[in-house]
Amino acid sequence: MATRERLTDRPPEEGTPAPRQAAPIRSRAAIAGHPLHPMMIHFPVAALLGLVAVDVAYLMSRDPFWARAGLWLAGVGAAGGWIASLAGLVDLVTVAPVRRLVTGWCHAVIAVMMLSLASMNWLLRFGDDQALVIPWGLYVSLLTAAMIALAAYLGGRLVYEHAVGVDTEE
Repeated sequence: MATRERLTDRPPEEGTPAPRQAAPIRSRAAIAGHPLHPMMIHFPVAALLGLVAVDVAYLMSRDPFWARAGLWLAGVGAAGGWIASLAGLVDLVTVAPVRRLVTGWCHAVIAVMMLSLASMNWLLRFGDDQALVIPWGLYVSLLTAAMIALAAYLGGRLVYEHAVGVDTEE
């Protein structure tokens, strides 16, 4: 079986600094060495990004189906996001190398802000799923999606630059 070539195993191009190999930072919230936070975050992210499309569909059609779907997507996204954030919080507060990373704290703060917006979006829709979709629900959905992108970028930096939750052994 051929060995995989890692980016850090290649010699640097002339004039560029050699990439540093980060020591892996193991997750404490893991099953069989697999970190829970990255596993759990996909469904809430999909729900909250799908909420933007559902809000646009409601804006275009005014069909109550889309407002009801938005209520459910906002609830699933907010609740699932808070549950997934617990696994990330375990790593943030119990793993010393993660606690020392500014990127980790920024990721956590952005995620809490984003989940607070998602929760507020769900509460806007809860009593009357159609009343506040336009304009407030849509605005909050778009802002939440932008914050998801920023949190995802910072989460990617934690994984790819700092090797948080990464098994580098072959």
